Amino acid sequence: MSNRILVTGGAGYLGSVLCEHLLARGYQVTALDNLLYGEQSLFHLCANPDFDFVQGDARDEALMTRLVAKADAIIPLAAIVGAPACDRDPLMATSVNLDAIRMLNRLRSPSQLMVYPTTNSGYGTKSGEIYCTEETPLEPITLYGQTKTEAEAEVLNSPNSITLRLATVFGTSPRMRLDLLVNHFVYAALTDRYIVLFEKDFKRNYIHIRDIADCFLHCLENGPAMVGRPYNAGLDAANLSKEELALKIKEHLPQFHIVCSEIGSDPDQRNYIVSNDRLRQAGFEARRSLDFGIQELIKGYRLFGRGMRKNI
Repeated sequence: MSNRILVTGGAGYLGSVLCEHLLARGYQVTALDNLLYGEQSLFHLCANPDFDFVQGDARDEALMTRLVAKADAIIPLAAIVGAPACDRDPLMATSVNLDAIRMLNRLRSPSQLMVYPTTNSGYGTKSGEIYCTEETPLEPITLYGQTKTEAEAEVLNSPNSITLRLATVFGTSPRMRLDLLVNHFVYAALTDRYIVLFEKDFKRNYIHIRDIADCFLHCLENGPAMVGRPYNAGLDAANLSKEELALKIKEHLPQFHIVCSEIGSDPDQRNYIVSNDRLRQAGFEARRSLDFGIQELIKGYRLFGRGMRKNI
C-alpha cells in the first residue's frame, strides 16, 4: 500500500475533507496549497504527527520536485475550479489546471500512483436522456472543462494512473463553497426562501464530498486493478434535473418557493446523466444520499449565524 500521499490543493473544499479521511485510514499526508482564498481549513489536522502542510504553488517545479520525491502516491486537487473562475483568468486557469499537471506527471516515476480528479462536465450538452459512460465522447463547453479534459488525457497516457470524473459535489467542508448547485439551492431555500430556475429540465449527476474522499481511498488501495482507466464517480440515485433537485430540497424546507422561468437562460448549459457502473464494477459505490446531504447542509448553515453579509 502507498503510505505517503501528496495532496496538492489540500486546503480546498475537497482537499480539507480528503486529508482528514486519509489520516483516519493511517496514511501520512503532505498537503500543499497556496492559500489563495486565505483558508484556515486544516487547523483541525495539525495535531496529527502524520500530517504536514507546505504553503506553495503547484506550478513551482523546484518545490514540486522535492515533494514528489517523498511521496508514494499523488492526488493533484490544485485547480482553478468552475467555469466562472476560469473565465475570469484564463491564463491562470490553463497554467494551474493543465500545465501544472503536465509538469507533475513528468516529475513522478512510474512507481508512483496518480489519482487525478477531473469533472464529468466534460460530457457537455448531451440530451439528458442517454446515460454517459466513460466511452462517451468528451465535448467540454467551457475552458474549465477543456483544461480538465486535456489534463486527464495527459495523465491516462502515462503509467500507473487513475482518473475520476466527478459528479457535481455537495456537502459541508471546512472550506465551504456555496457556488455548487446543491449547496447553493439549500442556502437559497434557507435564506431567500425562493429560487428562479432557468432550463429547469437540464440534468446533472451529484455526489457527496465524503463519498469522493472514500473513493480516493478505494483507488489508493485497489490501484493495480484500476489503473489506466477513467471512472465516472457519482450517485446513481441522483441523476436529477434542476427542478427535481429543488423539489427534493422543498421536501425538507416546505417554505421554499420555486419559480421556473421560460424567459432567459442559464450560462451553464450542461445537460447530461451519467452511468457510474464501471466504478461499481471496480468495487466502489457512493452511499450518502441527497436527503442526507440536504439535512447536513441545513445544520451546517446554522453556523453562519444571522446570514452571511445580510441583515436578517
